[in-house]
Amino acid sequence: MNRRIALSILILTPLLSLGALFGYLRAQNQLPTDRKNPEGAPLEFQDNTVQCPTCYMYLVGKKHTAQIIQNAKTYFFDDVGCAVLWMKAQNVEPQTVHMWVFSNDTNRYVDALRAFYSVIDETPMHYGFGAYEQEGDNRITFDEMRLRMLRGETMSDPKIRKKLLGK
Repeated sequence: MNRRIALSILILTPLLSLGALFGYLRAQNQLPTDRKNPEGAPLEFQDNTVQCPTCYMYLVGKKHTAQIIQNAKTYFFDDVGCAVLWMKAQNVEPQTVHMWVFSNDTNRYVDALRAFYSVIDETPMHYGFGAYEQEGDNRITFDEMRLRMLRGETMSDPKIRKKLLGK
């Protein structure tokens, strides 16, 4: 009987150790899109590891990115315009989620609903809406940016671009 117990211990100990090691490595290498985020805080990510669910581009750097946290799941966007289009497609109202944008003036994530937006910035999808934490000349509120985005009044429209840039 002692021999069976010793044999069982010799077999189970390495298996349990391997299981724990694999579990630890999986948790360490988990993508931010797979992590639960009940706090609703913006998450860090590595370049070329997360994809925008609207345009499918991989995110490189934080500049112009947005994050929406809904039901403890974080969605990453390469452009705040993509986030607005995603919310429309999902029938999500901005007030019902945590939404963050990377601010061009303070270089950190800020509440998207309280941010101010330029209409002529060079953004990944060429919508032109760069986020800023501080109010400034020619900057609009989130509601105005969202309305323009949904109307298609962006820098990607040649007529709007000409009107905004005067060229």
